[in-house]
Amino acid sequence: MRAKDVRELSDDELVTKERELTESLAMLRLRFQTNQLESPARMGLARRDIARIRTVRRERDLKRNE
Repeated sequence: MRAKDVRELSDDELVTKERELTESLAMLRLRFQTNQLESPARMGLARRDIARIRTVRRERDLKRNE
């Protein structure tokens, strides 16, 4: 997911997407620990997407509080 795509989402969609990605990351970690994960790079992608979403949410919060 690109930063541009994240910025186009509404606040509610960002919360939902972050929750989905967090759950997905937990499942990926579990599969990694049990040696069932085919591509460990997916964990990094999920972490980066979560970070992008949190960054955009934080920017919006700061903008509202100005």
